Amino acid sequence: MRKNIVAGNWKMNKNLQEGIALATALNEALKDKTVNCDVVIGTPFIHLASVVGAVDKARIGVAAQNCADKASGAYTGEVSAEMVASTGAGYVILGHSERRAFYHETAEILKEKVMLALINGLTPIFCIGEVLAEREADKHFDVVKSQIEASLFDLTPEDFSKIVLAYEPVWAIGTGKTATAEQAQEMHAFIRRTLAEKYGQEIADNTSILYGGSANASNAKELFSNPDVDGGLIGGASLGVDKFMPIIEAF
Repeated sequence: MRKNIVAGNWKMNKNLQEGIALATALNEALKDKTVNCDVVIGTPFIHLASVVGAVDKARIGVAAQNCADKASGAYTGEVSAEMVASTGAGYVILGHSERRAFYHETAEILKEKVMLALINGLTPIFCIGEVLAEREADKHFDVVKSQIEASLFDLTPEDFSKIVLAYEPVWAIGTGKTATAEQAQEMHAFIRRTLAEKYGQEIADNTSILYGGSANASNAKELFSNPDVDGGLIGGASLGVDKFMPIIEAF
């Protein structure tokens, strides 16, 4: 059975001390609770090793927000998948719309990042999603399918089964707009059908597909009640335990 996952993406927020404090507070909040989902926090690179040491890894997984598309070498400022894994982090967020838009990450670059993440034992949380103009032009299904095919469909079934997908309608990130629960379910079901056509129904049924796009405490329960929505990739609402815990508890 696929996992329910609530993952927080801190983006470029929290200095090291604030990040450790937030991770520690979340760890405390979860200590005596039974939750029906895996919890992951995606921190800036410099936080990774410290945050891994500050949380109970049986309770909270830790993700990098990116990794390099090269294994090692003269790439000043880059952080390799091997380096991420060496901190004890278990996940890496790849293909986020902000990386695609601001840093021009192509399907080929992302394909390399996914492969290096898998080689180093990391679970990629791979982001896909359309911008507003593409949805208004009724191209959202084509865009999402092509993003999946171009970066992931060269993977073997065994490797693909290690991927977590995150559908993020770009027009609903940080805008206060949210796809309706019906729109989220429609796209998630389409994604699962696309996976089934390539890898078969069993792998499709076992792939966790998260929703990312202004999910919060007030809409999480409705979003997560959909049969093909397996959790969320949460941005701003993951920056405070008081806002993040109700989303975790929505399961």
